[in-house]
Amino acid sequence: HLRLVESGGGLVQPGGSLKLSCIGSGYSLENYAVGWFRRVPGKEREGVSCIRCSDQYTNYTDSVKGRFTVSEDDGKMTVYLQMNHLKPEDTARYYCAATRIPSSGWYPRSREEYDYWGRGTQVTVSS
Repeated sequence: HLRLVESGGGLVQPGGSLKLSCIGSGYSLENYAVGWFRRVPGKEREGVSCIRCSDQYTNYTDSVKGRFTVSEDDGKMTVYLQMNHLKPEDTARYYCAATRIPSSGWYPRSREEYDYWGRGTQVTVSS
């Protein structure tokens, strides 16, 4: 059973950077699509970025394009989310999620298709 653990959150000033990590518990994530989501209390969970989730390999929501970068280590054990030029509106609890890719060309279309979720890490952007 895949267990995901996020780390790297914290308090940062506007314009600052953070790098989040998502580790699968001893499992390679090579055969999983991995997504980063965030949630603000009172709002729906929002998809931020993902890897192995599209024909372009990665994907980003419009509000983070050019500022966030999703990547993984060579062993595909850890997925990262590098967040630069952070804004107060990026404040949220960030979660990573994964779903096993059943066949080539399959991509998750919604957060409901992600089967495994971490407990999240808090990111607060404030001066």
